Amino acid sequence: MSATGRIRAGIIDVHAHWLPRELLSLPPGFPLGGMNDRDGELYLGDSPLFFPTTAMTDIEAVIADTLKAGLGARVVSAPPFAFPVFAPGDADEYVAAYNDQLAEAVGSSDGTLVGLGLVRVDDVHAARQEMTRLKSMAGIAGVAVPPLRQGQSYGTGTMREVLAVAAETGLAVLVHPMQLPRPEWEDHYLVNLIGNPVETTTAVASVLLTGVVEELPGLRICFVHGGGCAPALLGRWGHGWRSRADVRHGSGRPPADSFAKLYFDTVTHDPEVLRLLSAHAAPDRILCGSDYPFDMAQPEPVRYLLDHGLDAKTLETNGRAFLGIPNPD
Repeated sequence: MSATGRIRAGIIDVHAHWLPRELLSLPPGFPLGGMNDRDGELYLGDSPLFFPTTAMTDIEAVIADTLKAGLGARVVSAPPFAFPVFAPGDADEYVAAYNDQLAEAVGSSDGTLVGLGLVRVDDVHAARQEMTRLKSMAGIAGVAVPPLRQGQSYGTGTMREVLAVAAETGLAVLVHPMQLPRPEWEDHYLVNLIGNPVETTTAVASVLLTGVVEELPGLRICFVHGGGCAPALLGRWGHGWRSRADVRHGSGRPPADSFAKLYFDTVTHDPEVLRLLSAHAAPDRILCGSDYPFDMAQPEPVRYLLDHGLDAKTLETNGRAFLGIPNPD
């Protein structure tokens, strides 16, 4: 992170969201329309999001909720609806405006907040230009990006090159799903309950099985929601890697070896799933997450982790390592 990298001591929540009111319109092309306030509650198009608008837009409210949660610091990024993926060529102005306001917001938080900016994943030149700018901004530690775009992930092509730019510039990468719709997920909020972890799982497999982790050893990349289904599928992927040439042709390491190089947050909603993640991920790659302020957030993220065997000092050290912020003297 640029400048001094000073943040408050304590556990760092790497997965939370903030969007200023001026940018609730969302980038061009978003199919559901913009976000909007209705009597103090935030809506996405005509769908209620079931939390106060201020929890997403008011930086003082975010700071207060961060302190109330017992966190040292919170890392804020745009909600995934704001990712510039539907008409990215028309979104440069929106991206720049968000990143400028993000830097201003975290800079006024007295070390309570850190920012992850927006960046295009369809154009390497645009990504490099914006990530170079982000690197120079105090309080910005990296970028938040979608796991998929137009049926592609980070194993090949432009999206892989974007990760290379992140590694080169030293910016952390947080991969967050977008709730991409599918007809079989229309009811019961399955677009989130199944869709989000499946999107994340696809991106994890993409970076493991195509050699991204081997090619970019300096890349600091985190997958939210406990890595989706990936911890439960890692054994299956390993069997496939050992048994089939088409599975292992992109990577010289078994998936479990590369899995240990990835960061994961702890939004699992189930202690058994958290234990499964901890059994496969490296101890120094597990990060506190909350998904604040969404209704699917992990309530009381600090208590959840400490009650189930994770160590506060380790979590703080891990968070700082992911963000590229030194431990305090």
